[in-house]
Amino acid sequence: MGVVNVTPDSFSDGGDFFHADQAIAHALQLLEEGADILDIGGESTRPGKKEPVTEHEELRRVLPVIAGVLREKPGAIISVDTYKSAVAEQAVRKGAEIVNDVSGMSWDYPKMTETIPALGCGLILMHTNGMPEEWRDHPFDPLLFDTVLHELSESAHRAEHVGVARDRIMLDPGFGFGKNFEENYPLLARFDELHSLGYPLLSGTSRKSFIGRTLARDGVDLAPKDRMLGSMATVTASVMKGAHIVRVHDVKEAVETVKIADAILNAVKKG
Repeated sequence: MGVVNVTPDSFSDGGDFFHADQAIAHALQLLEEGADILDIGGESTRPGKKEPVTEHEELRRVLPVIAGVLREKPGAIISVDTYKSAVAEQAVRKGAEIVNDVSGMSWDYPKMTETIPALGCGLILMHTNGMPEEWRDHPFDPLLFDTVLHELSESAHRAEHVGVARDRIMLDPGFGFGKNFEENYPLLARFDELHSLGYPLLSGTSRKSFIGRTLARDGVDLAPKDRMLGSMATVTASVMKGAHIVRVHDVKEAVETVKIADAILNAVKKG
């Protein structure tokens, strides 16, 4: 899954693809590099963010990109990264097939739980620990994995209860979303335990701050765009732990990384 941020302030590439023509060109490049899915988002959920983007502005950002990509590549599979029901609805009407909700349908409740079943689209439910403005103040929680496991289960069951088909649901533990530095590695190390929930899994570790902290030089965290190699290490770990989709900024490198990880897994299966 290739990331297309149509935002001026995303932590990794804010402003690089803010204009529709830039975002469309970038999305098409990611497809050429091997992306199976494009995840198009119009609002940053970086830590510390306080002012939400209006529905109107988010739609103004993402709809032209969805239309432009599908005009050039009608078969492209598009996910819209949003927690707003109105954005989800219009994006799917314009051709998006998946809604990637970082709030697990909780920030726009109950509208999102009414909208998604009616759309009949795919749904990615991510675990988020609190709101972005709170994330930097979260104390370390040694039992966080158990919380993530429990709350993802509740989120999935809630989605099914309101009418989302089970085979349209995917779960994401939400690396970096309300998890501090020390909590992300145990979450990745135990990623395979999430299979007990019985849904496909997505891993989104690409360029996250815990990678930058681990690779810090002279006490300074590595900048997001310098975290590619570290990101590929986490992609490898994710695939080895059974991730079905990896959400990445560096698609070309991730495609090669996943091929090697898959070859190792196939060798293990063959004994």
